[in-house]
Amino acid sequence: MLLAHRIRINVTAAQRDYFARAAGTARRVWNWALAEWNRQAARGLRPNAMALKKAFNRIKYSDPEWLDADGKPWLRAIHRDAHAQPFSNLAKAWRRYFEQRRAGQLAHVPRFKKKGRSAESFYLANDKFRLEGRSAVLPKVGRVALRETLRWSGKIMGASVSREAGHWYLAVQVDVPDQLARRRRTGDAVTGVDSGVTSAATLSNGEKIAAPRPLKAALRRLRIRSRRQSRKLEAAKAAAGIVGRIGKGTRLPVSKNRTKGALALARLQARIARVRRDFTHKLTTRLCRENQAVVIEDLNVRGMLANGRLARAIADVGFYEFRRQLTYKSRRYGAHIVLADRWFPSSKLCSRCGTRNRELALGDRAWTCAGCDALHDRDVNAAINLQRLATGALAARTALPEASQAVTRGTAAGLAPAGGGKVTLVRHEHGQQDGSGQEENAVHICTRNR
Repeated sequence: MLLAHRIRINVTAAQRDYFARAAGTARRVWNWALAEWNRQAARGLRPNAMALKKAFNRIKYSDPEWLDADGKPWLRAIHRDAHAQPFSNLAKAWRRYFEQRRAGQLAHVPRFKKKGRSAESFYLANDKFRLEGRSAVLPKVGRVALRETLRWSGKIMGASVSREAGHWYLAVQVDVPDQLARRRRTGDAVTGVDSGVTSAATLSNGEKIAAPRPLKAALRRLRIRSRRQSRKLEAAKAAAGIVGRIGKGTRLPVSKNRTKGALALARLQARIARVRRDFTHKLTTRLCRENQAVVIEDLNVRGMLANGRLARAIADVGFYEFRRQLTYKSRRYGAHIVLADRWFPSSKLCSRCGTRNRELALGDRAWTCAGCDALHDRDVNAAINLQRLATGALAARTALPEASQAVTRGTAAGLAPAGGGKVTLVRHEHGQQDGSGQEENAVHICTRNR
């Protein structure tokens, strides 16, 4: 099982300078390779990343564009992995683009990277560095101090060095044996999880877990620092005699105050991301540790972000990251992740009698069933319906081997027979799904890991 550990580096001034130059080298080589790729494609040729790499190796120590002011090849001062990996990354980017196009998905061609606007990072092959406790020996810079030791035991597959808000990090990818990567579950429940904005997750047992919404909490400070930085940029433009937009290739003089302002803004944004990431990690770990199966909805996050009134709040919760972490952590805990089809009416369906409320609006947070007069909290009702979708209640066909009554907490007695190791698909649980066109494909994906 491939796992990664991201460790902060305590860098010296010399190491910080080299890391910045190596990351800049990786960015410049990417731009060169992408320009050559586009140039060959425009001539009707079929570009190849490895052929571009060979062409670059022939000129990188002799072409005037890659020589310093003294006519010496400055690439010799940067380890070769930094300017070799961008070609592999470019090949993956184009491959992903064509795969998305063939699948009919929205796809963007690879783009050029601009200094200060793109992530700063470079790659290290597994045989070019070594870890020794709380230190690492890297090529060209020697020993660097790490904030913690590597938490995984296994074969190191590679690493990358990246910068975030002025701090440098070493991310090490390790192939961990399954017996070491596996974690023991503390429970065997089947839980439905309804994702939301105010409550990041509503569980089928009625528990509501509030979203931290770090962007909302820091929005005022973020706006203040952004305005300060904008004023510094306008002052720099005025000093350079520039009116309107900055022309391509124009570089403004960088003052110390503008550099400090940019760093303060980046640190605030990094803190927002860390708070959100910490909450998501703790929640997904808890769900996988305490449950043999977790049922979530296949949300159309891209479509939800098109709603200008809700986009910021939705992005502040991080629905996609929640699903991504659940997916890979379920392998470690031997849990099942069941995706309910996005057209499944989890909120509109009465969890007691199965009556469907077709008049339910988005603003209705509670409603009364016309069939059994049950009063439902919208989110809790949706979570219960998701749970029963997996456990076989309401006469649905199961997506999981149905758990016994002893280990399936919160499931009504007698509705879900015990036993059975066969996995069947959830189809047409409640008849036609409003003509969505996905009736025949309404398979609820179950990630099974033994």
